[in-house]
Amino acid sequence: MIVYFLRHANAGTHLATPKKDEKRALDKEGIDQCGYVGRALAALDVQVDAIISSPLKRSTQTAALVGNEMGYEGKLQIDPALRPQATFADFRKLLDKYARLEAIMVVGHNPNLSEFLGRIVSAAGCEAELELRKGAVAKVELQRTSGSLQWCLTPKVLRTLYAAAAESSRPKSSRK
Repeated sequence: MIVYFLRHANAGTHLATPKKDEKRALDKEGIDQCGYVGRALAALDVQVDAIISSPLKRSTQTAALVGNEMGYEGKLQIDPALRPQATFADFRKLLDKYARLEAIMVVGHNPNLSEFLGRIVSAAGCEAELELRKGAVAKVELQRTSGSLQWCLTPKVLRTLYAAAAESSRPKSSRK
């Protein structure tokens, strides 16, 4: 199975009240990040059988916006195993639940999403030091209990690649 790990895009400043923070929406930069990420994944011909998100608003927004850009037509799945306080055991149960699918995208939060990614790709199941920045996406090919990291891209890299591709596709006479 292929698992795409996507950390929610930029959502501004953390709110002190947990209930209010759960409803924190993406800011303009985060919405823009979702566009770059989704268009890049579409250009890479990434297709998933399911998109599973944390129930927090910034994650569901990220999942919906990126999924839309990718042309994903399925229903967004919500799973508490992607909440900020979820454990690796919760995440393993989520993977087991979707094991029959060829490719899934999980959308969540740090520090646990980076922890899950690190533990999946480390040889001994201990945590490798990998950090997913806001809006970053990583592709992992999973075999039973471990996986191999294929790539990890940040929104900044994706924005640069997208701009370069757009520039190179314009006629030479209209380039700066």
